[in-house]
Amino acid sequence: MQAYLIDFVNLLLRWLHVIAAIAWIGESIYFVMLDNSLRAPKASEDREKGVFGEMWSVHGGGFYHNQKYATAPAKLPNDLHWSFWKAYTTWLSGFALFVILYMVNPGFYLVNPNSPWEWAANMTGWQANVLALAFLLGGWVVYNELCKRISPNMDRDGLLSVAVAVMMVVVAYLSTQMFTGRAAFLLTGAVMATAMSANVFFWIIPGQRRMVKAMKAGDAPNPLDGKRGKQRSVHNTYFTLPVVLLMVSNHYSFIYSHELAWVVMVLFIFAGALIRQFFVLMHAGKTQPAYPAFGVGLILLAFWVAAPSASSPGSNEGAEGPPDQAQITGLIEQHCVQCHARNPEHAGFSAPPAGIGFNSWDEILGQKTQIQQVVASRYMPLGNMTNMSDEERDIIAAWE
Repeated sequence: MQAYLIDFVNLLLRWLHVIAAIAWIGESIYFVMLDNSLRAPKASEDREKGVFGEMWSVHGGGFYHNQKYATAPAKLPNDLHWSFWKAYTTWLSGFALFVILYMVNPGFYLVNPNSPWEWAANMTGWQANVLALAFLLGGWVVYNELCKRISPNMDRDGLLSVAVAVMMVVVAYLSTQMFTGRAAFLLTGAVMATAMSANVFFWIIPGQRRMVKAMKAGDAPNPLDGKRGKQRSVHNTYFTLPVVLLMVSNHYSFIYSHELAWVVMVLFIFAGALIRQFFVLMHAGKTQPAYPAFGVGLILLAFWVAAPSASSPGSNEGAEGPPDQAQITGLIEQHCVQCHARNPEHAGFSAPPAGIGFNSWDEILGQKTQIQQVVASRYMPLGNMTNMSDEERDIIAAWE
């Protein structure tokens, strides 16, 4: 019953998380587009009252006229729209999912027994949980300090962008060395997502509140609040596409199970940022196809790096002949039926994952192709919890 309850809560949280993320990302992308699409106001009365830029648009059978003020407008409405709960809900629901899916069973989902670092391979579950939390917090602290020290007045944002890019390379490398592949990709995305939400919580919204307070008091707002909010919002928009990719990566084992998974991860992060840059510039009236072209080039490079080699496990080099039913059944019982059974023995499952059970030879035969695929790609066993060897993977590959 406990495993079923966890599964059901997982379903509801995932639903909430996806809805909140769609709303937040959609609104964020819209406002970046709006900000970059503004043009100088044509009406003299608009310029006189402090309108910095405007945009006309048509949608849903109506016309819209957006205006942005460079200084305080004559009057602020009481129902001023704020954008922050979507960001907070996305992060909180995502963190709750991480707790349920990974931290409840860290020995299975977080600890990397194949880590080249002995201390990481021998971590206990609670140590892995503490390290994962420290990883998220440390990522935010380092990113925030880079912003404060390199470009405190928003006058060296180019150099800051390079520093943040280097930071993400380091984060990708460390995560794949310390945690399982699936967790590493998720945690790297979570570092960026945490920075995005923290930008809203610690900088964007407080700065906007100070600006509104000053305007209502008849004082001039601190221009740094507006500049800093713009800086962090721009960072958030470049994080968006990589974060989405990393969050869905757990469905594709060829990405995170590769020995150079951190390189593949970095290539996708940079590709997403470059593609996002194309749209940012396009909304500002600048079409530069070199950005998406370079981004696609990085994706193709990632495809080449992650491609399985002919000599990888599963190639069946040196095999003496196809295995018999007894060999296959023995391997399935040793490495698979703890989870893939009508009543799984593994505490993390209330039902066989994906509804696939191996309770008879006929059921095993019915999933033969899929078994060979997931074993060869190292997707299964999850996290290689049962320590399936390369030789055993070759036996599964030779199954005819």
